[in-house]
Order: sequence, then structure tokens, then C-alpha cells
Amino acid sequence: MPHHHSPPVIPDLDRASRLGFAEVIYCPGKTEAHLRAAAAALFNTHPNVLATRATPLQAAVIREVCPAAEYNELARCVFKHEDRTERGRGPVLVITAGTCDVPVAEEAACTAEVMGNRVERLYDVGVAGLHRLMSRREHLERAAVLIVVAGMEGALPSVVGGLVSKPVIAVPTSIGYGASFQGIAPLLSMLNSCAPGVTVVNIDNGFGAAYAASRINRLAAMDARE
Repeated sequence: MPHHHSPPVIPDLDRASRLGFAEVIYCPGKTEAHLRAAAAALFNTHPNVLATRATPLQAAVIREVCPAAEYNELARCVFKHEDRTERGRGPVLVITAGTCDVPVAEEAACTAEVMGNRVERLYDVGVAGLHRLMSRREHLERAAVLIVVAGMEGALPSVVGGLVSKPVIAVPTSIGYGASFQGIAPLLSMLNSCAPGVTVVNIDNGFGAAYAASRINRLAAMDARE
């Protein structure tokens, strides 16, 4: 029988110069050899680097290659965060409707922090207890960008979008009872938000929300300096 070899890993080492942040390793589906090669190329080259959706075993492989790497098991992120320079205009506020949304929110928060943002968290302030959100209005007002993570009916981003003038990025989660359809119900609710200007990413995509928030926050910082 023919012997099959894993395809080689070819990291994009120029991505930081093009996009402002190094290539991020997406861990699902990668073999141990893939992870070792990617980690050797990226974690040992850049001061700040990130691997997402990592299992504890995958995190251990990366940390063998780069002992300086840390693992946030709740966020499922492996990261190295040596350069602590803040590159955004203000804080990125990560909000959740409930505690079940926290793993997705932590993926967003971890990504945003490693990408040079000051991150604040406001968890479990969903519309079932709206007073909890309204009592923290000062957090909403001081944020430069807001990431709002919600499952169920996905109403919270519309509420937040009607309260602030800052960019709001909505993240639907696959949390909810039968008719939530693993996140499709909140996704459609957010896409049809009556609050103008709410941007929506895909289901459970905390990473994508944080990457977008980082770009917005950096651009705002550049505009403020000009």
C-alpha cells in the first residue's frame, strides 16, 4: 500500500506586516505534526500569536514547542502575549446575555487582548434581567467597540445597539432550546435587528468578532492621532 504523508505546513510569515497581526493557528483537524510545525514557525517568531479552538492535548503540543505559550481552556485559545502595547483607541467591551455564552465571549476577549486591545467584560446581563445591563451604562459608554454575545432569541445586541453610538458586533451562539436550531434563530434575529448599524458574525465566532473589533479600534486610534 502507498505511504501517505501529511501535507507540509507553509505558514504565512508576512501576514503581520500586511494585516497587523500574525497568522492565527486554527487547531481543529490538525495533526500533532501540523501543530508542531505551525507553532515552531509562528510562536517562536512573533511576540504575540494565537491558536484557536485548541483541545487540552493540542495546547500541550504547542506548549512543548513554545513553553512561553499560555492556555485559556475556557476560551480554547493558546496564546503568547509578550508585547503589551495597547493599540486601540479605547476598551473593547465583551458582553454576554448569559453564562452559557461565556466560552464564546472568552474566545473573543482572549483574541482581542492578544491583538493589543484593553478588554473589559460584562457577563450575564441578558434581556431576561434588563436592569443588570442598565445599571452598568457607564461600561457601555466608555467602550470604543462592543462585542455582544447571545444565544436563545438573540435580542441583546439590538438593545445595546439602541443605547450606544459605538460600533456593535453581534455574535450569535448555539445556546437555546429546540427551536433555536443551534444558533440559527439568534443569527437571524441579529441580522434583522431593528437597531441600525449592528454588525453580525457567524454562529459562535468569537474570534472573528474580536478580529473585526481590533481593526476598528486600531483605525479609530489612527484617526485620533491625525
